[in-house]
Amino acid sequence: MELRSVEELMDLLYADAHDHALRTAALLRRGRPADKELQAAGLVHGMGRVLGDGPGETARAAAAVRGLLGERVHDLVRQLPGTGPADDDLVRLRQAAEESRTAAFDAGVLEDWRTVLELLAARNFRLGAVD
Repeated sequence: MELRSVEELMDLLYADAHDHALRTAALLRRGRPADKELQAAGLVHGMGRVLGDGPGETARAAAAVRGLLGERVHDLVRQLPGTGPADDDLVRLRQAAEESRTAAFDAGVLEDWRTVLELLAARNFRLGAVD
């Protein structure tokens, strides 16, 4: 499944409805406020659960957002569960995902992220149109 719009993505994120994803994205926003792609990867990394049963949920999530949010978000989400070498961004994503499991703070609501996702989708569309 490949998502075609932010509205489709938001519907899936609402279906998943995990505070873990919101806390992961919020932690990344605090640590790297200008890195919207990293924050988006934190937000969408777990939504593979709603895309189908069985192993490979992060791969499903990565594939679903590739065309909408771009290669970098795709690559970060796809590599998240790995244990191999990681760049600084992937390390930070893994740390935030782990920390968010036990963190207790108000991470806001999913709707707070719509504008960020729309900006990334618009930028990815423009970049794709140039290629």
